[in-house]
Parts: sequence; structure tokens; C-alpha cells
Amino acid sequence: MTKSPRFTSRIVETANLPRHPGQIQPAWHLGADRNGYDILARVIDKNHLLIRCRTCGGAHVSRYFVVAKAKPMCPHCLDTAWRQEAETAGIAFLRRDETDRKYGFYRAPCGHEQRLQRGRVQTMGTEGESYRCDICQASLEEAEAARRGWSVAGPDPEGNPSYRLYRHAQGCGCAVRIARANMQSGRFTCPGCGEGWATAPSFLYVMRFRLNDDRRVVKLGFSRDPDSRLHYQLLSGSPATGEILRHLPMPTGRAAQSAEKRLHRRIAQQAPTARVPAEVYAAQIHVASEIYTAETEPLILRLLDGLAADLAA
Repeated sequence: MTKSPRFTSRIVETANLPRHPGQIQPAWHLGADRNGYDILARVIDKNHLLIRCRTCGGAHVSRYFVVAKAKPMCPHCLDTAWRQEAETAGIAFLRRDETDRKYGFYRAPCGHEQRLQRGRVQTMGTEGESYRCDICQASLEEAEAARRGWSVAGPDPEGNPSYRLYRHAQGCGCAVRIARANMQSGRFTCPGCGEGWATAPSFLYVMRFRLNDDRRVVKLGFSRDPDSRLHYQLLSGSPATGEILRHLPMPTGRAAQSAEKRLHRRIAQQAPTARVPAEVYAAQIHVASEIYTAETEPLILRLLDGLAADLAA
């Protein structure tokens, strides 16, 4: 025996539905009236009724026993509610998921289509939570890893949302769980090939900072990623601003560290009073030393230029 199609709580084209000749029972009218509906006709077969919602005026098909003994759910009203909830959450409702009544398909502000649970969308709207597109987020994390020669291999196998499983794509190929924050800042060492700050290519850098009292200071240091050093470490959460004036490639972190120490000794010899006391900048630049007055900037740049010439010779 072939089962009749199920139309309950779905928006369907009602104009051309086949009519059924059977009578509409008084109990069905009473049930429809009690729940805010009018019965328009019997349709499809002996089990279905075409009813109209008195709230929105939309018509849909429902089984007769739902009309008589339960409460039909108007798909038009439901569709309106889903759209309004999505609008409040800052996304666009596209359609309901026919396989799971708790889920729907939405378009994020970025244009990507996402399958989301209705409850999550409601929470986003009531709590003012901004939507984060999973597709865009995955692309962002892949780009972060690629900048350091790695790729995202998957979620953290231990289930920590702050970690990912990464693969050393441009190195030994090993897969390891790393905190995403460390991948962003570059503060980690590959356990497979041992590549870390000491053995990886590095840079000497000169940075200029402006403190919140408008005072300017400069810093000489080394890092395998000066931009990360500046934004993720030195200025993280700080009211100060900074910029990289110059950087000089070095073959390894060890070589950069050694050269940096030599330069600091020469600065101390040529400008013995140039170091700025830590209490001046400690609350704004996350470092304990190696900060010099603005007047020392030309000297530091000349020393770096001299080192660059020596390395090129």
C-alpha cells in the first residue's frame, strides 16, 4: 500500500491540488475554529484538508485528525518567524531543512550559505552575538598557517577549541596539535624537525614606538617574525602604537641573537645614556629592556646598515 505524501506544516502550491469529494465533518470545523483556521476543502485524498490561517491568511494542507484533535502549525507564520529571527541575528533565512525541523539554511553577511540550528539563530539575536562564518573562518586559519609554512590538518584531536591539528607542509610533514594563538604569533617549535627560533631564519629589526604621552622611543631586537613580535607581543592590548622601521634577514635565530648582542654593546659604547628606564614604558610595551631614546634612532639605523654591508661582502 502506497503511503500518502505528508504535507503537514509545509508550504506547498495549493491552487491546483486535486479536490476530494468527501464531506467535511462538523468536528473538523470545530477543531479548525478552535485553533484559528478555516477549512477550505478536502484535498489529495480522504486524509487531507486545505485550511487557511486566520492570522496570516496563508493556506496549507494538513491531515484531518491534526485539525480536529491537535493544533496545526501554520508554515507561513513559521516561515515569517524564522525570517524575523534571522534578520535580528544579522543573517538571511533561505529555507528550512526538510531532514530536520530544528535546522534551516541561512545566508551569512559574507554571502556563504550555512546550515544552522534555529535555536542558535534565536540566541544570536537575543544576545547580540555576531555570526562567524565557518567557511570564512576555515580560510582565515588556513592562511594563518600557510604564512608559516604549515597547513590546517583538522580540529584538535583532544577537543580543545583553542587548538588545531596542523601539518608542517613546507617542512618535515609531521602533524601536531598547536594552539591557534601560537600559530598566529609563531611562538612554537616543530617537534618533527626541531625548527624553532634558534634554527629557523630570523631577522634583526628596528622599531619605533609612540607612548601615550606622545614620547617616542626605539627598540633594536631580533625575531623570526617581526610583525608578529610587534603586534602579538610587544603591543598586545597596549595604548601605545608602533611601526617597523627596518629589518635585516639573518640565516638563523642564533646568528640574529649573536649579532643583536654585538649591536647593543656598540650602542652602549657610543651612546651610554641612551637606554630608557623600564618604568617609562613597562605599562605600554611588553618588554623589560632594549628600549632607547628617539635621538638614538639614526645611530641604530647606521649600525644596522653597516652590519648589512658586512653580511653582503
